[in-house]
Amino acid sequence: MKMNVNEMLNWRYAVKKYSSRKVANEDVQAITAAINLSASSAGMQPYRLIVVENTDVKARLGEGSFNQQIATASHLLVFAAFENITQEIIDEYMQRTASIRQIPVEAMADFRKSLEAHMLNKTPQDNFTWAARQAYIGLGTGLIAAAERQIDATPMEGFDAAHFDEVLGLKEKGLKSVVIMSIGYRDAENDMFARMKKVRLPLDEFVAEIV
Repeated sequence: MKMNVNEMLNWRYAVKKYSSRKVANEDVQAITAAINLSASSAGMQPYRLIVVENTDVKARLGEGSFNQQIATASHLLVFAAFENITQEIIDEYMQRTASIRQIPVEAMADFRKSLEAHMLNKTPQDNFTWAARQAYIGLGTGLIAAAERQIDATPMEGFDAAHFDEVLGLKEKGLKSVVIMSIGYRDAENDMFARMKKVRLPLDEFVAEIV
């Protein structure tokens, strides 16, 4: 029986131990497609997604980490944000928008000016912070998309970002890894958390309604 979204989210948890079962390529593509469609400020998508299946690369990424899921999951999704928002990034976005919507790029002059005023006058750190927050929105979408297919996932911040950037060659692309998400299938017999009930606040404590 197909689960509704709340049942999916109650089913999922941050898996600690994965089985050796691989996630099918079509399922990986469905999850990454959902992340690509995720909400993004101004539609700019100021981050990129790196999908790692290669066993050796996953092992290198997981060296010295307490997160064994990095190496043992079927696939590892790395969310990498742009270090800065440059004129080139804005120009590419304008051209892509004009092409997809079949309008002259000149028709978006006011939109371009707004983006330039907002982005180019900020520090690289401010722009990176904004881009990283956009990546987290994509992470949330990815977790839901995986749960919809009953594929397990683990979001992780506790990793060596500089090491990831070096192994994946991200610096040369102007990117920095900000958060990762492993996907696979839980090893229910050996993961004690698979049998635990989810702990969340009662809704009347979590939600404040103003009517």
